[in-house]
Amino acid sequence: MSDSGVRTVIVCMPADEPLDWYTASEALDWHNLPAGTPSPMFPVRRRWLTGWFSRWSARHLLEVIRRHGAVRYAAGGRKHRLDLKAAVTAANLAAIRRWRIWAQVVRGLPTARPWEHFLAVHQADPAKVTAEQARQRFEAQPQVQAMIAFSGHPRAQVDLDPYELGAYQAGQATYAALHWQAAVTGDMVITADGDLLEPSSPAVADRLRFMAEANRYLIGLGRGHQMLAVTITEP
Repeated sequence: MSDSGVRTVIVCMPADEPLDWYTASEALDWHNLPAGTPSPMFPVRRRWLTGWFSRWSARHLLEVIRRHGAVRYAAGGRKHRLDLKAAVTAANLAAIRRWRIWAQVVRGLPTARPWEHFLAVHQADPAKVTAEQARQRFEAQPQVQAMIAFSGHPRAQVDLDPYELGAYQAGQATYAALHWQAAVTGDMVITADGDLLEPSSPAVADRLRFMAEANRYLIGLGRGHQMLAVTITEP
C-alpha cells in the first residue's frame, strides 16, 4: 500500500438500482470518504456469440476506454460485462515480475524494517518522532534507497514502491496475492447493502484478510449486480 493516500474503492449496487458517479459519491460520503473519480481498471468481457457487437458496445458499462474504437476497459458496470479473470491474471503476472526484479535490486543488502514500523513509532509519540523524521529514518535504509534509486532511473522497467517493502519481504506468493486480489477488490469495498469492507490496519496480514472477505463477497454477487471502481485521495 502506497503512502500517497490514494485508494481505490469498489462501490457495488443491485441490478435494479442505477449506478453512476453521483450514486457512488453518495455511498462514499455516507462512510465519510472523499469524493473520487471513476477508475477504468477492469478489462471488458467479450461474449463468444456476440463478440463483434460487444467489442464496440458500451452498454451496461461506465467510464469506458476505447482503443481503435473498441471498448477495452471500464471503471465499472454490470458484473457480467467485466472480465475480472483477465484483471486478476494480468495483475498476478505483473506483480511476479516486479517481485523478481525487487529481489535482484536488494540482493546482498541488510534487511530493512518496513514503513509500518516507523509509522507506529511516530504515532506512539508524535512529539518525539515527527512524521518527517519517521520518513527520513525509513528512507535511510539501504534496501529502501536501492528501491528509490532503481525506480528513479529513466529506463526503469517497473516502479518499486518502497512503502510496499513489508509485502515484498513476505515473499513472491504473498506479494502477488496482494496485487491480483486488489485488481478486483481495490483497497475498500462498499457492498450493495451499504456496508464498508476495509482492512483493520495497513499491515500485510490485515490486508490479506480484507481481500479474502471482499473476494468472497464479490464472487457471490449476481451477474447483473453493478460495480464501480472509484479512486479517492485521503488526507
